[in-house]
Amino acid sequence: MLRTILKYGVIAGVIVGGFELLTFVVFSGMPPLKYGMVIGYTTMLIALSAVFVGIKRHRDVDRGGVIGFWAALGVGVGISFIAGIFYVAAWEAVQAMTHMDFASSYAQAIIASQKAKGASAEALAKLSADMEAFKVQYADPMYRLPMTFAEIFPVGVLVSLVSAGLLRNSRFLPARRG
Repeated sequence: MLRTILKYGVIAGVIVGGFELLTFVVFSGMPPLKYGMVIGYTTMLIALSAVFVGIKRHRDVDRGGVIGFWAALGVGVGISFIAGIFYVAAWEAVQAMTHMDFASSYAQAIIASQKAKGASAEALAKLSADMEAFKVQYADPMYRLPMTFAEIFPVGVLVSLVSAGLLRNSRFLPARRG
């Protein structure tokens, strides 16, 4: 089981990390907010398809075609955890390589978005103060690293839950007998 978790976790991690690096190269920095979230979460789902494949392989090859929900969920969460570590490492690499100040760019984009929606001067002042506090927090790796991990890991848990629910049924995509 550990071998499956490591193998498919690394596959998912390389995919999500590679796409993350590629996105910032293509956009020469941070993509616009409206595209960044779509690109990011779509990439996560593509990479985390390795959770489904890893659970299925574990069920079909290592467990004779049968796996319980909890065992399948454990494999999926393990794969998601490894992918999350790669995601965090790729984000840190992007920041180091591009010398990007994500917190400032993010704060500016959020403030501009609220200005465009016609937010009051008072609301903008409060938002600006909140964004300044965010920039200070984000500069601390003990805040930034878990926050980055928390972007991908819940998606991995969701994919793991769905995959475990489907693959616990041995009749769902049964192993091919050659």
